[in-house]
Amino acid sequence: MKKIYEGKTKTVYQLDDGNVKLFFKDDVTGKDGVFDPGENQVGLTIKDNGYYGLLMTKLMFEKIEQAGISTHYISANLDERTMTVKPVTVFGKGIEVICRLKATGSFIRRYGEYAKDGDILDYYVEVSLKDDEKGDPFISEELLEKFKILDKDEYKTLEKATKDITKIIQKTIEDKKLELIDIKLEFGRDKQGNIVLIDEISGGNMRVYKDGKSVKPIELSKILLDM
Repeated sequence: MKKIYEGKTKTVYQLDDGNVKLFFKDDVTGKDGVFDPGENQVGLTIKDNGYYGLLMTKLMFEKIEQAGISTHYISANLDERTMTVKPVTVFGKGIEVICRLKATGSFIRRYGEYAKDGDILDYYVEVSLKDDEKGDPFISEELLEKFKILDKDEYKTLEKATKDITKIIQKTIEDKKLELIDIKLEFGRDKQGNIVLIDEISGGNMRVYKDGKSVKPIELSKILLDM
């Protein structure tokens, strides 16, 4: 097993059989010690966050696979806090896809003249380039095609998959009397060129509210998993 990448929230290893293993850390994104899924830097470390993040990721990926949506997921080892996944290539140098159900966070910082916190956005999809130094700039469908990152058909496939996945996650969350506000997803291409969901789906990459207040990542995992 060879380490190939040290990420903010995961370490990535290459396996001898060609698959990839992800180790889930306890680090989460945020700023000044406050958790924020919209930030592009590690903001704090939460004990056992990696374990609970993997538990929730396993639950969500299995639900998504059962719905017929392709992912890179193969299996999870909870004792090791690792997930084995299929090898994929990323779009360009990596993109993030945000699906927003309500306006908050960076959306209000950008569009506060036209929207107020809590406005309904109805599965609005945004794409940003993974670039920490430049603050993960948002990019239009037109530029994605111009830069040969995604063509129009691939964008439509990615946009539909994002909305379908978000609805699956939203249903799971609403069943526990919680509210999904927004979620950040990642996609790549498998060996056959198909667009597949990659990375993780945990409390660390979504905003969920309970009675109007943000639910912390570990608390969310415990609620969803009846722990």
